[in-house]
Amino acid sequence: MRYDDQDRSSSNVEDRRSQGRGFRFPGGLGRGGRGVRIPIGGKGGFSLTTLLILGAIMLFFGINPLDILSGNIGGSGGRPGFDIPQLPRSDNAGRSPGSGSDIPGLPGSKGTNTTTASNDEMKEFISKVLADTEDVWRNEFSSFGKTYREPKLVLFRGYTSTGCGMGQAAMGPFYCPLDQKIYIDLAFYDQLKRQFSAPGDFAQAYVIAHEVGHHIQKLVGIADKVQAAKQRMSKKEANRLQVRMELQADCLAGVWAARNDQLNNRLEPGDIEEGLNAANQIGDDMIQKRQQGYVVPDAFTHGSAAQRQRWFLTGFKGARIQSCQPAFEVDYSKL
Repeated sequence: MRYDDQDRSSSNVEDRRSQGRGFRFPGGLGRGGRGVRIPIGGKGGFSLTTLLILGAIMLFFGINPLDILSGNIGGSGGRPGFDIPQLPRSDNAGRSPGSGSDIPGLPGSKGTNTTTASNDEMKEFISKVLADTEDVWRNEFSSFGKTYREPKLVLFRGYTSTGCGMGQAAMGPFYCPLDQKIYIDLAFYDQLKRQFSAPGDFAQAYVIAHEVGHHIQKLVGIADKVQAAKQRMSKKEANRLQVRMELQADCLAGVWAARNDQLNNRLEPGDIEEGLNAANQIGDDMIQKRQQGYVVPDAFTHGSAAQRQRWFLTGFKGARIQSCQPAFEVDYSKL
């Protein structure tokens, strides 16, 4: 993608990466260990009242205090509304050459007290991509006589509080409709490149554009209608509707790519191929094959590799928000 120092950076990036510093969970997040030792009473210790207050605060943010004591915070899986499926991990997941970290960005890992130059460069890149989404969708909404409300993008390390509960790096990038913010731990991009063989700056931009697509769904009312409809459906039907919502976000990412190139001349040869490769590598069928060796379509959350590629291209070729409506075979006027 074509960016230089003259291109605008968004002011809507909130950097929380330093908030995880000082928390150390022996064994790392979600990997067991001896637990956290908390002094009680005496010099340098906590009173029982203080511990009760801390416990109440942890529960409010969705943290089980017992998990912290056992060093078992994190775990697997996500929660409703969170986006990219959890990435499979290996001992080398997210490891950067020469970093000395187990999993960069996670509290308790080596080297997490230093913000690397590459992460600062990535923050700058993300800020420019987010600025481009603001330009494109502001113009699109204006063409309908509407005002675009820009989302915030939160950079975090390991875990952070959100309007949807506790956000964790294991969830991958996600959009929370309750606070209208996008959340991403930059270690995800290293996993995208190394574990999913999906490198490239446009692959990274596609991830952000997909999350902004969920923000568009929230602004135009689709997200709320889908959520209401899912409450009246069986789990299987609700899951299928959720898949269509994810495919529409892919389509909206394609619309953004086309409109952004028209507006800012961003695309370089090979960019769209990078995006299509990323869509392929994080398709549900591809992830299931890696994790368990076989495919269960009823367990899809985002769509197959072919579906994700097809809907991204549908948006890119149509270059209009209306191109993405067929991703839902639902008459919203009847919801």
